[in-house]
Amino acid sequence: MRRRLYFLLPDVRSSKIVHNELLLAKIEERHMHVLAGDGVNLEDLPEADLRQKTDLVHGLQVGLGLGGFTGMLLSTVALMTNMIVPGLEVWSVGSLVFGGAFLGAFASSMVAINVANSRLRRFMPEVESGRILYMVDVPIHRLKEITTLIEGHHPEADMRGIDPQIPAFP
Repeated sequence: MRRRLYFLLPDVRSSKIVHNELLLAKIEERHMHVLAGDGVNLEDLPEADLRQKTDLVHGLQVGLGLGGFTGMLLSTVALMTNMIVPGLEVWSVGSLVFGGAFLGAFASSMVAINVANSRLRRFMPEVESGRILYMVDVPIHRLKEITTLIEGHHPEADMRGIDPQIPAFP
């Protein structure tokens, strides 16, 4: 289980130093994500991808649940009105539920990929003003160690909190 740490850094140089220290602390690069404003050259820092920049994961989860629920409602109506061929009830209900879940997940993820990540909204004014948002996913048992490392070595790092949970996909 991991938690996501958020902290703001003043520039790319200090971000690279933090990045190297996290690598030395045995945090894999795939668990680090950097977000900067337009026009900032991050050089070789691990830039945040669509999963971090957009609401893709959240949209996928919501669409999956709502689509599956809608499929279940439609299958209930079809069963009550005898619109399903006898003997194929289980297959028909399963098809409607899974089809609804798939269609809901697809449609909502297509919308969500164009929406900025709602978890990052509070950081965006500072990111647009030139600061660097550094996100690092840390195992729970190392949370205090990594927080102390960053705060102790980098007084310029502005710790902005910990996500209670990170999405399962990243």
